[in-house]
Amino acid sequence: MGRKQGSTVDLLVPANFIRAIRESGYVSLSTALAELVDNSIQANAAVIDIAIGRSGPDALPWISVEDDGRGMSDEELITCLRFGGSSRFDSRSSFGRFGMGLPAASLSQARHIEVATWRPGTPARAVHLDVDAVAQGEEASLSAVDGHGGVAPSGCRVTWNECDRIEYRRLAWLERALHRDLGRMFRKFLDRGTTMRINGHEVDPVDPLLLNTTVSGHSARLAFDPLRYEISTATGETSCVTVTFAMLPVARWHHLDNATKRRVGVVGHGGVSILRAGREIASGWYLMGGKRKENYDDWWRCEIEFDPALDEDFGITINKQGVRPSAALREALEPELESIARILNARVRQAFEEVKFEAAVQGSCRIAGAADADLPVIRTAGRATGALSYRLGADQLTGESMFELTLKQRRIDVTLNTDHPAFSALYRPLQELGESGTPVRTALELMLLSFARSIASMDVTTRERQELLQTWGATYGRMLAKS
Repeated sequence: MGRKQGSTVDLLVPANFIRAIRESGYVSLSTALAELVDNSIQANAAVIDIAIGRSGPDALPWISVEDDGRGMSDEELITCLRFGGSSRFDSRSSFGRFGMGLPAASLSQARHIEVATWRPGTPARAVHLDVDAVAQGEEASLSAVDGHGGVAPSGCRVTWNECDRIEYRRLAWLERALHRDLGRMFRKFLDRGTTMRINGHEVDPVDPLLLNTTVSGHSARLAFDPLRYEISTATGETSCVTVTFAMLPVARWHHLDNATKRRVGVVGHGGVSILRAGREIASGWYLMGGKRKENYDDWWRCEIEFDPALDEDFGITINKQGVRPSAALREALEPELESIARILNARVRQAFEEVKFEAAVQGSCRIAGAADADLPVIRTAGRATGALSYRLGADQLTGESMFELTLKQRRIDVTLNTDHPAFSALYRPLQELGESGTPVRTALELMLLSFARSIASMDVTTRERQELLQTWGATYGRMLAKS
């Protein structure tokens, strides 16, 4: 039976479509709100205010996001709640691409949505959408009506009323979660000066690499300079992927209690953070090839940043909540990233071995301190009274010195260079012997501490002392290489 000529078919049943969109898959309120923050940043907003509240004790929560961006024209306002209605459809210049974020995110969380905008010299205008009205077969109300402007000369405000998908019973808990999640997603913009507030409280950037987090006087550090990869785009041009690795200070943070490690982000935040146009869209274990995640991998971090031009390669979902890297992207990145991951894992293992080393040398340091009362006095900062105390540690040091030493406040601090051949030649066999090797190990450590004390007692400048240690360490290293 032939199709009737000239007949038309409605592609959408509005009531069912709205219901389906409400199940569109935003994993949390934070990821849905991020769509609104994206729009504010793209509108050049400097200040973004998020407000959360209830109109009564038993009422559903409401949420508003207001910015001081450039605002919208009447035409943009009328289309902003239409799916695919963005004037930037398929744009690769910033966050938005398909015009789905604002309506999909709003409908996933609220039953009534209002969008208001204002510009200098023009009255505020607003559009709204009522889920229940559409579900009952009524037309969506998308015509502009008078709206209430904001404090800034221009801007937008999106208000979600009757938020029936919020998983938090207490709004204070929700506020804390949003500070954590949005602070992490938009950390790059917060670092660059964008102000975001939740109920008047400023959101601080949350960096999973912990490069700007100081605990016990120490922070994470770059493992090496960021790596850059040129990848071909869908249009035949190229775009850059930047990969940054950071190492956490095992020696300085291993002693922290579990509650502090969770609060700081040492535990539970390891792995890979992926940023699109500066905003985090995924975190987990990506592009690490055949390497499986282990507990040691919590102590190093990876950040991968790319531009929207590479959306197809990263397999970006419409709601920007995950990635599905293409085979070509995996082939370009995974071999080197997997190799680096294994190297950093080995470094962390070594760092924990060094922590065990420092704990084991305490006995030698106590013996040296007890013997110091019978040794000639060394002046420190003009003082010549009191025995010296000792500390023996290990770390990766630059140069060819076997160890570095400082004499300060009546303490000799000796740090062995774990990259020097002597560390492997002397300490590896002793560690394998376990307790049976303790007497030899103690004798070796006392020899090192006595040598360090002799160097510290010499009437030479700091530079001359460093040159002496460098020369001796280089000579010893070369002799070991020949052994």
